Amino acid sequence: MTMLGTFGFSYIGLFYLLMLWIPNGLWARRLPEGYDPSGENELLLILERVGQVMCTASILLFTDYNPQTLEPWTAWFIASAELMILYEVFWIRYFRSRRTMRDFYRPLFGVPAPGATFPVVAFLLLGVYGKVTWLIAASVILGVGHIGIHFQHFANLKKKEDIAGLCIPRHRTDESA
Repeated sequence: MTMLGTFGFSYIGLFYLLMLWIPNGLWARRLPEGYDPSGENELLLILERVGQVMCTASILLFTDYNPQTLEPWTAWFIASAELMILYEVFWIRYFRSRRTMRDFYRPLFGVPAPGATFPVVAFLLLGVYGKVTWLIAASVILGVGHIGIHFQHFANLKKKEDIAGLCIPRHRTDESA
């Protein structure tokens, strides 16, 4: 078996991309209050864009992601699908919130920057399931750029909150409580 992939159309790939594009299109119309993409690291932006193109092409052009039989290896696909479902849960939570930067970057089930982390890891696991090196490599490149940018935004948000005194203290200093 080759790790390069079998050319053909992946309906799973299309479904995953729709799960990404639809909420992102809605998000673009309802950006978080205070969102400012200026100052993003140029290298991370390049890696993000290259990873996006590579992931999009790889996930659509190889049939190896379309499940054929139920076998132990299918656990990789199930884990990937579960992460994509959690990604949709993230978006539902965000769109039901006040849509602030804090709402956008709030961890989900302890996972930081879930809007970036869940889909990148889902694509990586789908690449492992399909045994397609192209999607695995594309996911790593995308992850470095996309997750890196989100962590940069999160760090900037924390700085602003610290300056404004909005962060909740980690330890209670009131001894009577």
